[in-house]
Amino acid sequence: MGLIQPLFEGPIDIVGDVHGEAQALHALLNHLGYDADGRHAQGRRLVFVGDLCDRGPDSPAVLRQVQALVQAGHAQAVVGNHEINLMRGDPKDGAGWFFDERAERDLAKYAPFARAAAAERGALQAVAAHWPVALERPDLRVVHAAWQTHDIEAVRHLKAGQLISAYDAWEEAAREKGRQTHIAQRMHDELARWGGDLESPAEQPPFMPAHAENEVNKQMLNPLKVLTSGVEQRGTTPFFAGGKWRFVERVTWWNDYTDALPVVVGHYWRRRHPAERTAESARAALPDEDVFAHVPPLAWHGQRANVFCVDYSVGGRWQARQRHALLTREFKLAALQWPERTLVFDDGSREATEGFAQPAA
Repeated sequence: MGLIQPLFEGPIDIVGDVHGEAQALHALLNHLGYDADGRHAQGRRLVFVGDLCDRGPDSPAVLRQVQALVQAGHAQAVVGNHEINLMRGDPKDGAGWFFDERAERDLAKYAPFARAAAAERGALQAVAAHWPVALERPDLRVVHAAWQTHDIEAVRHLKAGQLISAYDAWEEAAREKGRQTHIAQRMHDELARWGGDLESPAEQPPFMPAHAENEVNKQMLNPLKVLTSGVEQRGTTPFFAGGKWRFVERVTWWNDYTDALPVVVGHYWRRRHPAERTAESARAALPDEDVFAHVPPLAWHGQRANVFCVDYSVGGRWQARQRHALLTREFKLAALQWPERTLVFDDGSREATEGFAQPAA
């Protein structure tokens, strides 16, 4: 099997980014009608859009459960950027459940969280090793962050299991371009002039051109990074996302997507109740650059109104825990039922999606 694989036939439930929220996943599957083994009385099956781990209270449990569902044939899953970080041994914000070097720093923000036992770390790190980066069938496409035809075709020839070696090769190509332009020294000089911490949301840096150039190179020269973390371009103002200050702009690629086939993605921190996105909560948990600021919370979006983001920000529940707030009000785990185009949330509520543009026959 390759990195672009056939999507299940028949009715499916497409689950948004879980981010270690094992209880929310358990509740959602119950509301969707799945039994403890992942079977559904009506023959429905599950599809996960990636980013199963990091930030939440029990990433090991989520990875184990989804792995079991996939192995039993009850689910499919595509790789997200957080699975790639895990497989590459790249410790990022929120991954202290696995990486010792992140554990202490993450405790202040994300605790309590279950840490991976030493004996199972290898198995957990390999859970997604043979998963695809995209799934497709005649009426639907699923990918974690962006369906870009050029990048899909660049990886279509790769076999499952080759993801990390190919990813690393493209990373090296980006590093070589950086060496040719002395980018590391220029980034070092920018940080030295500022003197702050790029992981501190309270310290907004000045715009750093070398950092922006480096981010764009690493993102756009790597097709696997585009598919799993989106399309980006050089920004003008720093914004805080993913636990650090960034200097690029997220491109709403769906506004240029002209294919007739619908696409379902995760990744982008959508909100069911956008009025609750205060400046403080956005900086703490969600990207300051809200790509859904002008998109209704239940709407299909894009040039042809045939793209849907099913990530309703359950990965921000750590913030609600710190404030002793109601978890299911602000940060939800959702599944999009296809072909019904109905959303089911982990609190049991159901909502019809809006504005879908049916492809011409």
